[in-house]
Amino acid sequence: MRKKYLDKLVNILQQKNMDAILIAPSEEMEFIMGHNTHLCERFQAIIIKNDGTYFYICNLLTVDEVQEVLGSDIKVYGWFDGDLFTDTIKKAFEEQELIGKTIGVNSTERAFLILQIMEAMDVKFVNGKPLLEEMRMIKDEEELENLRTAARITDESYIELLKFIKPGIKEADISKKMNEIFKLKGADEGFTMVCSGPNSSYPHYNSDQRVIQEKDIIILDWGCKYNNMCADMSRTVFVGGITEEERKIYEIVLKSQEAGEKAAVQGAYIPDVDKAAREIIEKEGYGKYFITRLGHGIGYSVHESPDIKKSNEKILEKGMVFSIEPGIYLTGKFGVRIEDIVAVTESGNEVLNKASKEIMIINNN
Repeated sequence: MRKKYLDKLVNILQQKNMDAILIAPSEEMEFIMGHNTHLCERFQAIIIKNDGTYFYICNLLTVDEVQEVLGSDIKVYGWFDGDLFTDTIKKAFEEQELIGKTIGVNSTERAFLILQIMEAMDVKFVNGKPLLEEMRMIKDEEELENLRTAARITDESYIELLKFIKPGIKEADISKKMNEIFKLKGADEGFTMVCSGPNSSYPHYNSDQRVIQEKDIIILDWGCKYNNMCADMSRTVFVGGITEEERKIYEIVLKSQEAGEKAAVQGAYIPDVDKAAREIIEKEGYGKYFITRLGHGIGYSVHESPDIKKSNEKILEKGMVFSIEPGIYLTGKFGVRIEDIVAVTESGNEVLNKASKEIMIINNN
């Protein structure tokens, strides 16, 4: 268990008057426990109580593995496939004095399992995801340094990608090249998304087989992992030329992105940060084409807290790290997105990405 974060989580449980939190296999489990197991239809979870103690429940398939990870002093309850798993959970909850208590649930636990538990015993389940996000929303100096390194490696990959991209290759070839560069620079593979031509109009495009063509616009959205910390950056580039409409929209998005960065300082009200960027696009008449939040938190996951959006009524604090990524998306035609990662500091903020945001026209044939 990662004691620093376990202590933070226990403190949050106490502040929220919550008796425990249940964490199923997930990135969240790996973060707090230093270990993750296979998520399947069988119930398993670590349960952390508000007194700092914890125990584990799983199928007999995983008992020995989990016991080795947690150590012999931690109770691991195992259940057999031929039995009702809720019988083992009820026994565990009775022994751990959790019957009748309020328990948070993480983001990956399945509703069908929670419903079966609630039918079998008196326990109240509530949304525990915000607690797990709060636990790691403020980054310490070591985490910030790893985020800086991840951002620097991603920045450096941009120059190499500009030399690599040309008509005739697939979006998938560019994604593969991104990860190859990360490995060569000592980082782990990370998040990659390459959206070319009309695919650039889909903010979360989910394919990679289109062939790059002359006069294409391409959104590159990518980032490596370094010491478990994620990078994320978007740049929009132009193959063989740029139209006046594309140039106009690019310049609007860039102005919006820089306004968002400028507003994202310690003490800022998050809806005001969103407004600072969004109103620039709205005033130019493209507000209905900016259909996403302004940004998302980043750290051990590419997407975590805090979201930078109108409905997140929080104040920015030192140590929060997030993206600023406005975009304009003309469905079926093209889109433009520019994204940097920003860390809130005592004196304002630090923009982690240094890669150029100038218009880049690629002429590699």
